[in-house]
Amino acid sequence: MIDQVFKVFRHRDFRLLWIGACTSSIGSWVQIVAQAWLVYTLSNSAFYLGLDSFLGQAPIILFSLVGGVIADRRDRRKMLLMSQYIQMTSALLLTGLFYFHAVHVWQILCLSFVSGIGQSFGGPAYSALLPTLVGQEDYPKAIAWNSIQFNLARVIGPTIAGITLAKLNATWCFGLNGISFIAVIISLYVINVGFVPARSTESIVTSMKQGIAFIRTKPGLDSLIVLAFSMTLFGFQLLPFLPVFAREIFHGNAATYTQLLVCSGSGSVCGALVVAGLGKTKRQGRTALVTLVLLGALILGFSLSRSLLLSSLLIFLGGASLITVFAMIQSLVQASTGDAMMGRVMSVYNVAFRGGMPVGSLIVGKLIPILTVSVTMASSGVVLSVLGLYFLLVHRRIARL
Repeated sequence: MIDQVFKVFRHRDFRLLWIGACTSSIGSWVQIVAQAWLVYTLSNSAFYLGLDSFLGQAPIILFSLVGGVIADRRDRRKMLLMSQYIQMTSALLLTGLFYFHAVHVWQILCLSFVSGIGQSFGGPAYSALLPTLVGQEDYPKAIAWNSIQFNLARVIGPTIAGITLAKLNATWCFGLNGISFIAVIISLYVINVGFVPARSTESIVTSMKQGIAFIRTKPGLDSLIVLAFSMTLFGFQLLPFLPVFAREIFHGNAATYTQLLVCSGSGSVCGALVVAGLGKTKRQGRTALVTLVLLGALILGFSLSRSLLLSSLLIFLGGASLITVFAMIQSLVQASTGDAMMGRVMSVYNVAFRGGMPVGSLIVGKLIPILTVSVTMASSGVVLSVLGLYFLLVHRRIARL
């Protein structure tokens, strides 16, 4: 079992990229925690929290399809390097603004949008590059370990951010993030990319249409894309609004917010380890949908809880469920796609998966002052469970995969 979990690290290039990406992700979460807490502190508004999340994710909707086409006709490593340089520059600019006491909420929002532009091109390139570093057999494990590095960062990053905010200040949080990009940049320079897409003379619009047409020809692939959007629209909104729970429900501070984030990240790591150990399983679609129903129930329970201990347990289990669903759905999407179409298909997937986040953030940010944070999030949990039951019992394409 243990050998199966770590088998994917036998691939040198995946191992190097994983280490670089994990280091960078830790830095990103240091900034995410500091930025969310400071935006809420400066504005005292859940709407600005949602707006910050929206502006960070909106470029995914606007530019990812173009990024996917480019990833299928250009060197994916170079695209990723460009993405990292853009995000690193944004982090260092924010560091300078805080250092000179010249920061305002609008500047944070603008830099979130710029970083989102970098991610909109880097995301499809990374998703398309990842399968070329491992064999077909190790796809699910690579996806699971990619989730593990992200969620390890959600444990380590907030812990570092909490200590840094308490002992130093936000300048150090943003500076650490800027420096962390060096690790992934180095790893991108030293890996050997086995597949470089052939250059194409087709227009970007034509290539985009080919990617969308391909998705329609694969049974269940279009349903997976719809499910990815719906999952992030309703299931991912808890994390951006944890500062509201920390202050208004538990009457805590940045340490309370950090505790909830760490519990969520720890659960996600455990869930991803289970997925990595299982690898590719039969009836993966059905398992993902059952877990989605459970995730909705856990979000409902967290929203209604007034005990920090119980809420920490529920968000731990929610993190495990969330990452299990995510890893299984992405594995099913990539397993249905070849190298030549990977960039375009994954760009559509990324638009759906990442696109639900900003839309949901804006909606939730508007509803919280009207309905309260507990009622708003509880409603999201109910909708998520109903959605899972619909795909499990009525529209059963995914359940058959």
